[in-house]
Amino acid sequence: MPIVTRYRESNESMKFYVVWQGRQTGIFTDWDTCNKHVKGFAGAKYKSFKTRVEADAAFVGGSTAPAMASANGEKSATKKTTSQSPKTYTASEVSAMSVDTKIFTDGGCVPNPGKAGSGIALYRDESVDELWYGLFNPAGTNNTAELNALFQALIMARDDIAKGVSVAIFCDSKYSIQCVTQWALGWKKKGWKKKNGEIQNLELIKEMFELHQSIKDEVRVLHVNGHVGVEGNELADRMSIIAIERQERGFTRYIEETDVETLLAMRAG
Repeated sequence: MPIVTRYRESNESMKFYVVWQGRQTGIFTDWDTCNKHVKGFAGAKYKSFKTRVEADAAFVGGSTAPAMASANGEKSATKKTTSQSPKTYTASEVSAMSVDTKIFTDGGCVPNPGKAGSGIALYRDESVDELWYGLFNPAGTNNTAELNALFQALIMARDDIAKGVSVAIFCDSKYSIQCVTQWALGWKKKGWKKKNGEIQNLELIKEMFELHQSIKDEVRVLHVNGHVGVEGNELADRMSIIAIERQERGFTRYIEETDVETLLAMRAG
């Protein structure tokens, strides 16, 4: 099983060494340990990164594969993906990712357009720590509900990052992820305009983009598919349904007993 050391980025000069092929694989925080696992190992593949976020992305397989150093110091070029669509992470990849806080987001709308709500499931040290629901809109859309949930997750991530905690956000809406992490940059350069018509949810996206820009080097916003067995995503979905059923316009912490099995047995969105 890969070994992943747990750490926080307390030193700007610290490097993080990813070993894909070696005596032991994983992420290491010092060269001596990394070298011990790759020196003399035929076909060893490893690379250093400046930040934990980059190392985590490389180790579990990000949307762009890194160039890897072989044991003799040569670099082998790896093909970069040409697609701008975010990589979709499986339940096992989510579980293997070494981050202190994992935030799962979801939005629902019944019908679409119709009654909309947002939900969040926040995990700390691999256990459910907080559930949130709300932002009910009687005339909302699924996209707006997804964006609202992601916005709240970014706010939570900012607060944890300020405490030195590592964070990853998992969202099942590629639209929301791409709005904030890809498309908004171009829209802003063009005066918040796009070629083909109006930008929907523009004011919300502007706020989210500015927040993401301020923490983008410290947080990853990743895509997971909905309803494929990712527990955090399923719990966030149930919170969005509770938001709609209770018509909660604020964003409220779920303070009732957290029985995961009972919540998962609820109607899915």
